Amino acid sequence: MVDQPIIKLRDGNMMPQLGLGVWQASIEEARNAALKALEVGYRSIDTAAIYKNEEGIGQALQDTDVARDDIFITTKLWNDDQLNAGQAIETSLKKLQLESVDLYLMHWPCPEKDNYVEAWRAMIELQKQGLTKSIGVCNFNQPHLKRLIDETGVTPVVNQIELHPMLQQRELHAWNALHQIQTESWSPLAQGGKGVFDQEVIKNLAKKYGKTAAQIVIRWHLDSGLVVIPKSVTPARIEENFKVFDFRLEKPEITEIAKLDQGNRLGPNPDELN
Repeated sequence: MVDQPIIKLRDGNMMPQLGLGVWQASIEEARNAALKALEVGYRSIDTAAIYKNEEGIGQALQDTDVARDDIFITTKLWNDDQLNAGQAIETSLKKLQLESVDLYLMHWPCPEKDNYVEAWRAMIELQKQGLTKSIGVCNFNQPHLKRLIDETGVTPVVNQIELHPMLQQRELHAWNALHQIQTESWSPLAQGGKGVFDQEVIKNLAKKYGKTAAQIVIRWHLDSGLVVIPKSVTPARIEENFKVFDFRLEKPEITEIAKLDQGNRLGPNPDELN
């Protein structure tokens, strides 16, 4: 078993720094990808109600020899269920064939609907009931986070946001860190490397370290203190994405990658998605 980095969250729970994402995967693809990932050594899998593949992860958890206690499972509360979080997590747990998840995230704030504080209060209760060990959010900007904290007194342990070399969100990352909120990167490879893998600095580092461009970018996330969940359903790619623990980027190299930031979003703006 490879020695992989583990992050301690602000609530004391432990989370692997590298996990598998299964966005846009079918139930069968998610099952097969999760089984391959667990075989390779991954111990964290990230799904969501809206992905409609939680059943596949549940099947993989039944079919693997890896103990449940050794696997970190994340799923998410979808926007339409913000006022129905209790039923939503029960549905997810049934599909996952689990009694609890390790991390339950609110998928988007949907600020115009203005239900996210009420949803957060419900999630706090779900954690107290033992249905999830930790609670956090996705796609929350600083004002959304501040309101949650101010109105409930409970700080999310994770903020999962779109983050890759072309959209580094350094200000939000720093604000999260100041409040002991772990930043987690979704679309960490910019959806297959759009505009990233062609950058000279990435190509040069891949050549220097004898790695692929994707491995360089994943390593950049790790060395930047981010939790990262590259998505793949391709067995060879799943294995490749995990082979990033035998090297580290040097500080000047991380600085060079920082220069790639263009503020380019591939997904929606959290202030506008409702």
